[in-house]
Amino acid sequence: MNALPPSGGPQQPGQDLWQQPGQNGADAGWERDVLERLVFATVNEQRAARRWRIFWRLVWIGLAGAAIWFFNKEGATTAVSGPHTAVVEIKGAIASGADASAESVNAAMRSALEDSGSRALVLLINSPGGSPVQAGMINDEIVRLKALYQKPVYAVVEESCASAAYYIAAAADEIYVDKASIVGSIGVLMDGFGFTGTMEKLGVERRLLTAGSNKGMLDPFSPLTDEQRVHAQQMLDTIHQQFIDVVKQGRGKRLHETDETFSGLFWTGEQAVALGLADKLGSLDSVARDIVQAEEIIDYTRRENMAERLAKRFGAALGAGAVQAGKSWGVTIH
Repeated sequence: MNALPPSGGPQQPGQDLWQQPGQNGADAGWERDVLERLVFATVNEQRAARRWRIFWRLVWIGLAGAAIWFFNKEGATTAVSGPHTAVVEIKGAIASGADASAESVNAAMRSALEDSGSRALVLLINSPGGSPVQAGMINDEIVRLKALYQKPVYAVVEESCASAAYYIAAAADEIYVDKASIVGSIGVLMDGFGFTGTMEKLGVERRLLTAGSNKGMLDPFSPLTDEQRVHAQQMLDTIHQQFIDVVKQGRGKRLHETDETFSGLFWTGEQAVALGLADKLGSLDSVARDIVQAEEIIDYTRRENMAERLAKRFGAALGAGAVQAGKSWGVTIH
């Protein structure tokens, strides 16, 4: 049996079984209307989502701005008219770009001593050491500022004042320590690793191309020649002598020099006082109260605020991109 079309008449080519003749225009208009509504609804939804995204971005920008203002306000140190003891902290590794860099510490010391209300500057030290260059720059600035402002500078040691940290403390008028502080380590080192034997055992060939016979010196995968070893030792001895001269100049006759004084050994605070590496036992509060006789303590330490941290991270990201781009050339100049 043959099925008849819904209209009862013959089916037209291309005509759906459910579609009545004469309804094509109405159905097309209905479909267009639905599609237009769907499109407009989608566009309105996207606009609303975009407005909310902009709104929340503005909210976060406002919160970030408020936080930056708050931290800047908290980190700012205003001049105090009354007598006070100025403090600058030297904590952690002494290195360029660190909190205890010469740039940061020197700027803080200048602000502290140029304040008319400060009676003395206390360097609050808790550092295992670091760069002799940065320490030397801070030491030189302490000597200059003492002569310029005619105010005493004291070093107060907490847990540690070793190596480059003691290089800095040696410029102070007096050094105060806790009996259990670690003090000293007057020496210089250059460390690294050598993997030449391991490379040979693994059958790995090091392909290092240089312009200059000593350009690959201290490369961990290349052997160190006797001449290079002597040259490096001479450099270390020179820097060590600079360190020794600074300590002798700063401590003067108070230093009870022995064969081990400049050997790189370190001592407790109590032993350091006996050896003349430190003057007395004391803390920040006791020095401010009994020595400076200005119990009010004002901290002039420069600390990174949120804006500076964000700027450094942004700069680091750009720098990493530049380094990655430079690596594609295959040539590096150190």
